[in-house]
Amino acid sequence: MTETAAPQATHSRLEHMPVTFHAILMGLFGLTLALHAAAHHTPWTDALSLIMLWVGIGSFAVISGTYLLKALRFPRAVVAEWHHPVKLAFFPTISISLLLTATAMMTPYPDVARVVWMIGAVAQGVLTLSVINGWISHRAFEVGHLNPAWFIPAVGNVVVPVAGAPLGFEEISWLFFSAGMIFWLVLLVLVFNRLIFHNPLPGKLFPTMVILIAPPAIGFIAYMRLVGALDTFAIMLINIAYVFAALVLFELPKLRKLPFALSWWALTFPVAALSIASFLYGGLRESAFHIALGQGVLIFLALVVGGLILRTGLALARGEICVPE
Repeated sequence: MTETAAPQATHSRLEHMPVTFHAILMGLFGLTLALHAAAHHTPWTDALSLIMLWVGIGSFAVISGTYLLKALRFPRAVVAEWHHPVKLAFFPTISISLLLTATAMMTPYPDVARVVWMIGAVAQGVLTLSVINGWISHRAFEVGHLNPAWFIPAVGNVVVPVAGAPLGFEEISWLFFSAGMIFWLVLLVLVFNRLIFHNPLPGKLFPTMVILIAPPAIGFIAYMRLVGALDTFAIMLINIAYVFAALVLFELPKLRKLPFALSWWALTFPVAALSIASFLYGGLRESAFHIALGQGVLIFLALVVGGLILRTGLALARGEICVPE
């Protein structure tokens, strides 16, 4: 490659950097929070959680900083992603990453966590309304465009109370929780209609099936932060998460036949949410089974995140991602 060709290749890869890169951050912070939740039962994981927090913060700076550079240099490419029927739903991964950062920072850095949470909550509100408005006003969308990634804006709203309620923002946390849960129910009906009565998900989007686990799992955690005690609704939420996890397990063998894509990172955050919810439920119920389940899911999550970090690095080195689609 000539000296002039190298900068051109770099510019091209920057222009084609997808917003879905921010799903990596959700996976890293999800692992951070799962390790922290496990510390009540295996104290040594708390040190790993702090290490992962800084790995996540560093990754956030690199990924979001690079995407901001893309927005400044190639604004039309960002606008094109915004109008893309699949990528549009991934924009709230930016605000969700901020909210997860705040949640992970609550114990070691509570003052910083409060500021980061406020920025993330405002961004989440704006992005949620903007995405839903885009869905409503964009008449080019078809049933085939619908996929479980459309749950992401709803999931983001339910993430808000996880840190918001302990930080003292109870009323605004209830607002986000209510919005997230109602949009989850609406989208759940639409997504299952698409999965049952229309063509199967394309290979690149198949990993988003795991996102089915996230809304009830994170919903259980958020509800417990708001209410503080187990009730019928809370027990329903975590068991719905287990039902979806069982459904996804039947589908996972298909992943082995699929080529790698950034959408594989969709596996990580829902699995992290399930692990955290299991630890929380197990502690409240004094259930050794659910605590062991949380530990097993955490081990699986750590293996998945480690494998995806290696596979993503390899894909970048080979030029398999950040290329025109």
